[in-house]
Amino acid sequence: MDYKQHAGIDLHIHTTASDGTFTPSEIVAHAIKLKLKAIAITDHDTLAGSGDALNSGIPAAVKFLTGVEISAAPPPLYHQAGSFHLLGYSIRLDDPVLNRTLEKLQAARKNRNPAIIDRLNALGISISLDEVRETAGDAQLGRPHIAQMMVKKGVVSSIDEAFDQFLGADKPAYVDKYRVKCSRAIEAILGAGGIPVLAHPGLLEYESDQQLDELVGHVKQMGIQGIEVYYPEHTADQTALFKELARRHDLLMTGGTDFHGGIHPEIEMGTGKGNLFVPYELYQKLLHHKK
Repeated sequence: MDYKQHAGIDLHIHTTASDGTFTPSEIVAHAIKLKLKAIAITDHDTLAGSGDALNSGIPAAVKFLTGVEISAAPPPLYHQAGSFHLLGYSIRLDDPVLNRTLEKLQAARKNRNPAIIDRLNALGISISLDEVRETAGDAQLGRPHIAQMMVKKGVVSSIDEAFDQFLGADKPAYVDKYRVKCSRAIEAILGAGGIPVLAHPGLLEYESDQQLDELVGHVKQMGIQGIEVYYPEHTADQTALFKELARRHDLLMTGGTDFHGGIHPEIEMGTGKGNLFVPYELYQKLLHHKK
């Protein structure tokens, strides 16, 4: 396929409602500028980005899906530190159960920020929560904003370095947080009329393709309906593997860049590092699946 003749889509985008640097309106405008055919805003543990985009109006030039990325606890058969990420698409934004679940997750994220700052201070790194808030603006404060401040102060040279040395799981300034059970997160997405999808499986730690296959089968039994096949950090071999897993388990395929704007400037919406293409037909299949 000559990709230059076919506009792609991006179904994994973050805004200032969580830890991105573009407002929802700026995301829509940027998508139109890049001539993307469809997008989804999938902010961490909040529907605010999708809601703001809809309230501002979506031009006819781009199709739009409401979305969210939920930080869940790993399922029982999978053991890894940190969160197990689930994407939800075509969600009713006013669903009470999903919103209560997300509010609890937002509170957990907010409550651990002071503890992270305390740990950094104890390590001799002079950073205050007020400084981070000032830099983050109206965004939902989280580790990426703390990492930004660390870069600004010259503590580290990049956001990745901040996570690798201080903020990532098992690092000296890491603070764990509450996570909703994987099964409950999937149920909440389904209950809001949404489509639950396993996010960026290439970032998971697994010992073999068989182990990943068993994990995908396990979360499908919980209600997962799709898998994020196309992602900037997926190798060609991984993408092929995830396509096969989607076929074998009769799952929808999705894809996106995990765009955060200035947080990760090397990632562009729609194309990732320049070599990503997510076909429009995947958006169409999501819509058909809803009917």
